[in-house]
Amino acid sequence: MLSIIIPALNEEEHLPSLLDSINRQDFRDYELIVADADSKDRTCEIARRYDAQVVPGGLPGKGRNEGAKVAAGDLLLFLDSDVALPEGFLRNAVAEFKLRQLGAASFCLQPRTGSALKRLAINLFYNWPIEFCEPFLAHGAQAILVRRDVHERLGGFDEEIKLAEDHDYMRRARGVSRFGILRNGRVLISVRRFETDGWLRTYLKFVAAEMYMIVFGAVKSDVFKYRFDHYGNNGK
Repeated sequence: MLSIIIPALNEEEHLPSLLDSINRQDFRDYELIVADADSKDRTCEIARRYDAQVVPGGLPGKGRNEGAKVAAGDLLLFLDSDVALPEGFLRNAVAEFKLRQLGAASFCLQPRTGSALKRLAINLFYNWPIEFCEPFLAHGAQAILVRRDVHERLGGFDEEIKLAEDHDYMRRARGVSRFGILRNGRVLISVRRFETDGWLRTYLKFVAAEMYMIVFGAVKSDVFKYRFDHYGNNGK
């Protein structure tokens, strides 16, 4: 079984799109878990409408960990609440993951809008760099597929990390298992953070965080003043 774990905070606008895209998949051996960080909107109501199990969450790392604690699957798929999955995504991802005998995997990303410029920006600033780094430096954002035993061996996500806890997780996973970027489907993402904070400013912040991690290790201070739940519905 595949356990799909989604941390969420006030995501009534985006969560239905993700859950609809999961419901349309031709892969059916999964369970849904939404880790809610005390949402003040209809997030929990929407999750239960799609037969998802709702558990208390927190910041993304904690939410993923709390979801994993109740998961029944041998494979865990962590998804951000504002993404969506193309048709056949789950079937293709699980098949490639098993074929390559991976322990942890991430995906390339594609903006949900039709803008060619935005697609080029995501390729240039994220997809192409992580593919280049795949043999020696793991990355993972917005969607992570991992074997349950690998997650447990790592002790889950480090909840003390303020920024890039997903990249830290993937790098630790690469140390204990085989890591890869799956090529059989891209995750459809919202660009609302880029629209709200600015494309250049957001990119430079992520680059700075990458350099910080390489030199100093995980970002456990608030040096980058990274905020959550402030970007509204931009970039749907």
